[in-house]
Amino acid sequence: MPHRWSNTSQKCEATLWPHRSLPRRGFAAIILMAFLLATVPLYGLLGTVFLWGLLPFLLAVVAGLWWALEHTYRTAEVLEVLTTTPQDTTLIHQPRKGDVLEWRCNTYWVRAKIYPTGGPVPYYITLSGNGREVEIGSFLSEKERRRLISEIEVALGEMKSTHPSGA
Repeated sequence: MPHRWSNTSQKCEATLWPHRSLPRRGFAAIILMAFLLATVPLYGLLGTVFLWGLLPFLLAVVAGLWWALEHTYRTAEVLEVLTTTPQDTTLIHQPRKGDVLEWRCNTYWVRAKIYPTGGPVPYYITLSGNGREVEIGSFLSEKERRRLISEIEVALGEMKSTHPSGA
């Protein structure tokens, strides 16, 4: 699961990140395999002028594959951190580009809600409080979001039960 919880008696913290199905080592293997397989038809052209006509296309294909895979790595550089204490709940969204977004609310008033349909993604999760509703984990899979909502509700319940006002 691309999220991790760290819990203490006074704080629950969830760190969420997009799933990486292809590690860097696999990335290198794919590029090498693509290059080697693309050169197979060129072996018959060794020593001819046609080799130089086809070689740029081979290199363009490998470069395009490299660029596409690198692009997916760059767009997945997103991190969300949900911190819940008996007093405050904070959600920090760190996008790849742009400003870090932060939402803060008194834990007692935080509500977690899941929208099975009608959101930008199925099983869309939001947190609401302080007159705002913010999304969390939209980059996770459906299964991961369904699991995450129950974990968020448990964490909020634990922190609300230790709220100083006794509420």
